[in-house]
Amino acid sequence: MSKTRSSLGRAAAAHAVLVAYTAIALFPVVLTIINSFKSRNAIFRNPMQPPLPGTFDLIGYTTVLSGGSFQIYLMNSLIVTVVAIALVLLFGAMAAFALSEYRFRGNTLLGLYMALGIMIPIRLGTIGILQGMVAFNLVNTRTALILVYTAQGLPLAIFILSEFMRTVSDDLKNAGRIDGLSEYKIFFRLVLPLVRPAMATVAVFTMIPIWNDLWFPLILAPSEATKTITLGAQIFIGQFVTNWNAVLAALSLAIAPVLVLYMIFSRQLIRGITAGAVK
Repeated sequence: MSKTRSSLGRAAAAHAVLVAYTAIALFPVVLTIINSFKSRNAIFRNPMQPPLPGTFDLIGYTTVLSGGSFQIYLMNSLIVTVVAIALVLLFGAMAAFALSEYRFRGNTLLGLYMALGIMIPIRLGTIGILQGMVAFNLVNTRTALILVYTAQGLPLAIFILSEFMRTVSDDLKNAGRIDGLSEYKIFFRLVLPLVRPAMATVAVFTMIPIWNDLWFPLILAPSEATKTITLGAQIFIGQFVTNWNAVLAALSLAIAPVLVLYMIFSRQLIRGITAGAVK
């Protein structure tokens, strides 16, 4: 009985912490959205106040959506983010499977080498990356961004997925081999379904830095046809005058796709983070 009460107490405390953390995390998002529907004067005079009949104004959304550029920026961000996440999950899972399943000389060193990207920021190699993209004629293309973000996300993906794949039962994989399954079929049919929570975790942690990144779009794809939504929102920020209505509206519209992707991965994400934490 005491153990049950203790478990319920821990669950209630964990729920309270989760609610508080959610409120803190969502506060700047909510503040951005409510101010995007207000006039410029209301934004500065009463930033915490929700839009009222006297302060409600859609000028920011009208400015952002009046031209066709924003739709291009949004599509570029979606394509780059989705393709990069898919490649990170595919190649990261394959590398993690090889490192966790097969024992060979240098296995540990190779795993450490692949995980170095977690500690060494990829931005340190910006000049070399730019020179390489120029040599391959990939500047001002979405391909350049996809390649960079894939390389950026692989170290974390390999580090997380390899740990989860070590927990997959060897008996299950050996049974598949006895039934005549190839290593590829064992990987795709048996292993991947069991590590979906970990893959969702990797997808979320990979998605946010890609979507919000300003550095590499500015360096590798600054043209009007390849700008991402984060870089495109900078057109409303001037040296002396900033169109805050348009900036807040653009940021509010940029939040929506991220929330949709997060909702897709959220259930598996929670399972992946809490796997093994509760016995």
